[in-house]
Amino acid sequence: MAEVLPLLVFDGACAFCRRWVARWEARTRGRVRALPFQSLPLRRLGLRRKALEQAVALVEPEGRRFEGAEAVFRALLHSPEAPVRWAARSGLLPGVLQTSQRLYRVVARRRMRSARLDKVLFGRDPTVSRHRGVRTLYLRGLGGVYLLAFTSLVPQIRGLWGSRGIQPAPQTLELSGRSLPSIGERIQSKPTLFWFTGADEQTLRRAARGGQVAGLLLLLNVAPLPALTAATVLYLSFLGIGRGFLAFQWDALLVESGLHALLIAPWGLLPGVGRREPAGLALLAQRLLLFRLNFGSGIGKLQSHDPTWRNGTALVSHHETTPLPTAAGWYAHQLPLWAHRAFTRGTVAAELFLPFLSFGPRRLRRLSFVGLNALQAGIGLTGNYGYFNVLSALLTLWALDDASLGRAAPAALARRPARPRSTPGELLANAAALPLVALSLYEIASRFDRAPRTLERLAHHGRPWMLGSRYALFTSMTLTRPEVEVEGSADGVHWTPYRFRYKAGRLEDRPRWVAPHMPRLDWQMWFAALQRPPAWFVAFLGRLLEGAPEVHSLLAETPGPKAPPCYVRATLYRYRMTSLEERRAGGRWWERERLGLYVPPLEHGAEGLQLAREATVLEEA
Repeated sequence: MAEVLPLLVFDGACAFCRRWVARWEARTRGRVRALPFQSLPLRRLGLRRKALEQAVALVEPEGRRFEGAEAVFRALLHSPEAPVRWAARSGLLPGVLQTSQRLYRVVARRRMRSARLDKVLFGRDPTVSRHRGVRTLYLRGLGGVYLLAFTSLVPQIRGLWGSRGIQPAPQTLELSGRSLPSIGERIQSKPTLFWFTGADEQTLRRAARGGQVAGLLLLLNVAPLPALTAATVLYLSFLGIGRGFLAFQWDALLVESGLHALLIAPWGLLPGVGRREPAGLALLAQRLLLFRLNFGSGIGKLQSHDPTWRNGTALVSHHETTPLPTAAGWYAHQLPLWAHRAFTRGTVAAELFLPFLSFGPRRLRRLSFVGLNALQAGIGLTGNYGYFNVLSALLTLWALDDASLGRAAPAALARRPARPRSTPGELLANAAALPLVALSLYEIASRFDRAPRTLERLAHHGRPWMLGSRYALFTSMTLTRPEVEVEGSADGVHWTPYRFRYKAGRLEDRPRWVAPHMPRLDWQMWFAALQRPPAWFVAFLGRLLEGAPEVHSLLAETPGPKAPPCYVRATLYRYRMTSLEERRAGGRWWERERLGLYVPPLEHGAEGLQLAREATVLEEA
């Protein structure tokens, strides 16, 4: 005997009705039948034509009838998608239902204008947004970012975390382990596989190579769920031992993106676009992550009370003082003041308002996608931020749906039609996404001191896993550019500088474009110049005195003969970008003035590094 389905009756002559009924049918996935009243025996169903010209009606199999907003909510209760059912139950609550009915009547009286507006906002395709194609592109792109990130790490492992590196990873684990006696406490504090495998140089290199393989498999869409799991766990493990060299916001963003993506990755060895849609709450978690990244950066600029963002002059100094500028950044620095003001205000406006559009109708979401990508393109052209711009642009895919992907994607989707029924896996993904959604909402609310105390414990446990991380990029501008030059000497009189690969050094060197590679020592040198010498910098000088080839591999040039220097020192300079006229006259990209010693001459003593008295006297003389 055929199953009797609820019947949703609507006005087939109403374009607005047809568009929204198509959406509701997609949400209920064949569990509710929708027919125009013009094709039905209305008297037998107990319905009146005049009423149906004003509102849809739902006829339940047992004979109950509902009209207007209540009919819509009760029809959506049959959806296999849990978030849709929850929203429908919320719509039936007292007060909410009465308000919805009044709004329904207001729209019904203006159906012609509403239909035109709906077409403007959503486009010609009236159906609900689907995301299997977007998911496939996103996961493959995420695999590419992981491949880039691990490939960038491999040549830096020896110099940064090897046994003779600047911050040896085994020592990091040993120091952390002293205060964390149990393995459970260690994993919660620093979730890293290296608690179990050790963190010697060979193990780290193997882990990075494994991350490259996992990223490549994900890029090729081969076993995406295991590949994504491996890449995310391995990168998170590096964050546990990387200390300051792996403490950038985009490192946390990559891990958080990977953990979020685990809830949408399809099963199987070669799943193609997958057979099922991403779970509703998992999709919401992705969009909230996109929102937090961009809105957080915008609101952070205002909340920092930095005067340059408020008066529109932030970009006057930004291109000159950014850690690793490009040649395009040098040319951008030459723009007139009015252009800098316009781009500054445009940046803040884009970060504050475009993220909201990613939750709107299809065409507004496309506008968000275009605007945020234009912003990332400008940032990426003028500065080297590793893989950050690629990852940020990738996240904007969640502002799109499959209908926005062009001609190729729908054909692939048609070959593998979506299955209409929900599964335990979809329910599990929605359940697992709940804490991610809660953490995102907590982080947003905390910016306005409105975070609920009930979620503090969840946020505390999420931080070591990079969940609910706070993103606030470029919130405060540095108005000048201090740079540290490290020098070595055999006699304390004649000093020769060490040359870094990418940071500002020789005045005639053209600023390089090295992204998506992330030269972590060069980046940290920029931060070091803004403060007193940090511990890692003193360790770095010690390795130079030892002549450690592992650390030398991070540099472009080392001074003098193969023997290590007897003394090292660091001098502080103030750099500025030259003008067009100065560069034409002298061929220099930079000018600088000496500010004094950053670290006085050091030498190896009986108990380690010590001030070089003789070299200090010579320096003072």
